[in-house]
Amino acid sequence: AQLKENIPKLADHEIVVEITKLIASFKYGHTSVGWSRWMQGDAPGFHQFPFHLYQFKDGVYIQGAHQDYGKAVGAKVLQIGQKGVEEAIKMVYPVVSAENSQFFKAYGLNFLTVPEILHTQKINDDLNKVSLLLEKDGQTFTMDFKASNPERFPDAYGLVKQDGAWLSARKQDPFPLWLQQLDKVYFYKHLPEQKAVYVRHSQIQNDPAESMADFYTRVFDFIEKNEVEKLVIDVRLNGGGDNTMNKDLITKVIANQQINQKGNFFVIIGRRTFSACQNLVNELDTYSNVTFVGEPTGENINFFGDNNAVRLPNSQIPIRLSWAWWQNKPPWDEREWMPPHHSVEMEFNDFVE
Repeated sequence: AQLKENIPKLADHEIVVEITKLIASFKYGHTSVGWSRWMQGDAPGFHQFPFHLYQFKDGVYIQGAHQDYGKAVGAKVLQIGQKGVEEAIKMVYPVVSAENSQFFKAYGLNFLTVPEILHTQKINDDLNKVSLLLEKDGQTFTMDFKASNPERFPDAYGLVKQDGAWLSARKQDPFPLWLQQLDKVYFYKHLPEQKAVYVRHSQIQNDPAESMADFYTRVFDFIEKNEVEKLVIDVRLNGGGDNTMNKDLITKVIANQQINQKGNFFVIIGRRTFSACQNLVNELDTYSNVTFVGEPTGENINFFGDNNAVRLPNSQIPIRLSWAWWQNKPPWDEREWMPPHHSVEMEFNDFVE
């Protein structure tokens, strides 16, 4: 009712952002305005600042940016527009359909790169540029970024890849295991010194080259035929997919008596662990002797998932409305995320190196 009353006084972009806040007030990650699709040519009047943010343990940094702003890459962000970065985060939080603060870090932080959102939330007055106060190599400086039409920067699982005109703060060689072979949905590597097998698994989907069932058959065949005592499955990048496919992994873990022991089976979780992958970690928690390492997940333990797409009839704003209640745990389990047994959060230098 308040929004309806205010509409005559609002610019078009402010109306859109206010509608987004209404949808976000449900606090379901699967219920949201479809910004990612809409910003790619279906959102007239909306723009983007050419930098990408990541919140590390020691602050918010520019993880990637267009080469025109190369000096800013790897800088710590102290202020956005007229607001300190922590205050800006609090002010933009209501625009994001965030189930918890981890979801916001993973999927919502870069709402701070949309000039129309910054303007509506009174973080920045200017729709054409924003000034960032930055810190890098012991120096503090201000840099202005100009707004442009939304551009699909080269990315993988929420991180800018260095490619073409876009730069990443990470050294390009060598890459850690969790950032290797990102063109594949999953891969594994034997770590003989640790008598371990490491798996990075970043979608609950079949890889075009090999089904998930066949992949884990191959992984566990290798474990049984070699001197392997430990299995590490890394799902920190895994935003979900089809949870009916989780059984192929879970049953193999349960059946392997060497792996399914405390201290032998580890799963790395994080802020992007969401949706069908939340189902996976719930089920592993219930049925196996898993040890979770990393950050809390980006989804509630029990949650509303799946969604149907609708478009508002006049504006054609795309909205996705979740409808399926997924309850892997008892109904009284109202935890906002799956916590790790051993908490490990990356600092910026961990990522760079």
